[in-house]
Amino acid sequence: MAKTLLVRAVSAALSLDSKRMQFTPDLMPSDITGSLVYDAEGGDFSFRKGPLFTNLLLADEVNRTPPKTQAALLEAMEERQVSVDGVSRALPDPFLVAATQNPLEYEGTYPLPEAQLDRFLLKVHLEMPARDEEIEVLRRHAAGFRPSDLAAAGVRPVAGVEDVLAAREAVAQVATSPEVSAYIVDIARATRDAPSFQLGASPAEPPPC
Repeated sequence: MAKTLLVRAVSAALSLDSKRMQFTPDLMPSDITGSLVYDAEGGDFSFRKGPLFTNLLLADEVNRTPPKTQAALLEAMEERQVSVDGVSRALPDPFLVAATQNPLEYEGTYPLPEAQLDRFLLKVHLEMPARDEEIEVLRRHAAGFRPSDLAAAGVRPVAGVEDVLAAREAVAQVATSPEVSAYIVDIARATRDAPSFQLGASPAEPPPC
């Protein structure tokens, strides 16, 4: 499905540093946040940064790692920092996580709870490409396309870190009228009070034919 290629192409187009982390059942929180390593020469401990210290992180198959490690990732997404040995260390700015899930096998996986999914802005389903598109993929590979060489494939930087930060600031300056804010709150409150959203609610009766 070229998920890794998609993230790498985005990072290359935006001139962002990116890393990929394969999530596995034996992954520990320190494997992604970093840990203290003893320096034999200096006789002291130094902090070795984990893959989280990047602009764009691809968390591959995030549902394959235990909740403890998932929590470390989600905390970093919310707080934009990691805490190791009582010391908080800020992550690079901007910081973005693109996570994939394995939808084929559910044995040995740890699905993210609904309450933690709000850390993500979008959920995108990547469908299998059409027949003509698969033929085009083969044609490009036969013509010499290599996923590891995005520059040769024509991917060029069109923006940088400063542009991304400026765009974020511009979004924050968008004015919202009090009426729109009140409407948003009313919609959220209506979903909390709707009987169909209550625990133990029975499914709605189908309409009569």
